[in-house]
Amino acid sequence: MKKSAYFIALLTFTITACTDQITETVTYKVNEPIFLSPSIFRNSVKISTDPIPITNIGKMCFYNDFLYISEPDKGIHILDNRDPLHPHLTGFIQLMGNNDIAIRDGKLYADSYIDLVWFDISNPQIPQLQGRLDSIFPTALPPIGNFYNIDYQKCYGTNGQGIIVGWKTVEKTENVKNYTGVAPYRNDGIGFEFATSSPSVNSVSNTGINGSMSRFTIYNNRLYSIVNNYLSIFDLTGDKPVKTADNMYLSWNVETIFSYKTNLFFGTSTGMLIYSVADPLKPKYASCITHAYACDPVVVDNDLAYITIHSGSACDYSAKENALIIVDVKDVKNPQQIVTYNLTNPQGLGIDNGKLFLCDDGLKVFKISDPQTLMSNQLAHFSGMNGYDVIPSNGNLMMIASNGLFQYSYSDSNGIHFLSKIPIGK
Repeated sequence: MKKSAYFIALLTFTITACTDQITETVTYKVNEPIFLSPSIFRNSVKISTDPIPITNIGKMCFYNDFLYISEPDKGIHILDNRDPLHPHLTGFIQLMGNNDIAIRDGKLYADSYIDLVWFDISNPQIPQLQGRLDSIFPTALPPIGNFYNIDYQKCYGTNGQGIIVGWKTVEKTENVKNYTGVAPYRNDGIGFEFATSSPSVNSVSNTGINGSMSRFTIYNNRLYSIVNNYLSIFDLTGDKPVKTADNMYLSWNVETIFSYKTNLFFGTSTGMLIYSVADPLKPKYASCITHAYACDPVVVDNDLAYITIHSGSACDYSAKENALIIVDVKDVKNPQQIVTYNLTNPQGLGIDNGKLFLCDDGLKVFKISDPQTLMSNQLAHFSGMNGYDVIPSNGNLMMIASNGLFQYSYSDSNGIHFLSKIPIGK
């Protein structure tokens, strides 16, 4: 997510013997961090068996007939979905700084700003906090609700102030000398770039299904997470997760992660990255494809990668492209783009039983027998909502949108049918 600083005013000019010297008075706004003491932050987890309304969309994970929905920076809603016609919220895990979740063998793993936290959900209606790895995601930061930069030095240049849990926007004025007539280089966070924020196919059967917007994926008993372009790997075979390798820096603005066969597919703001995890502890670069600058979730099925890019996003509001890109990834070292379809504003997507479920102008469903004829094989279009992400599983499609959690049945040969809705928003 690239942040743009706003500067105001150039003032005085003085002349030196040989060089034009410009003294600039620069006024700009910047986001300064708000800190919370580590003890208060880490003791703030609360588990409630009383349902709490969902007020904002977030990431999803489906496991053993329960849907877990992360409400950004607040916590995790637990939804009993054993009867998709009558789903109901059963509880809430208050977890500051949570955005992503993954589940394996009855344990739910979640980020909490810089920490990794895990819960026992063998009884999903009474989850139990089991542990926490402190400061395991050192570059994680809260989201910013404006287009000003962060004060980089105050975030990372000092120690002992606590955990960054929010931002305050301040205006600063500085006098800066510039001998070239060009705006001076700054080292206070101006121009600092960092990333924001699919059902993954895993070799472990007792693993939750994530939506396509996820930055967590589980493959071969390991949790792979991407936070601000850093890939972390955790071994999940023991009683608690163990970080098994140093963080790997990926040079692109990585937004999503999807595992397929022995590869990780990263959706980025400028393309798709593919890494081999034949050696699970040493991901190895395989290839990439590039596309227009825009947000980019990706899912893979039958050696085809389906990528959506959309404008007006958190990646860059100047982005203009809205498209679905289909890529042949049978040879991951030499991916071949097959076709691109222009769409309205596509976001999350998922595949199951020969069908592509796509959040675009609501929900669109396609038969995917032939990528070249995809648009002529549209099976359904449900409008009236701004879809964000989907999880298809065993004939039931769960879609989270700005105004609700919608569910549809696609197991009936006669078509796709609406089942239920749980409202989202105030």
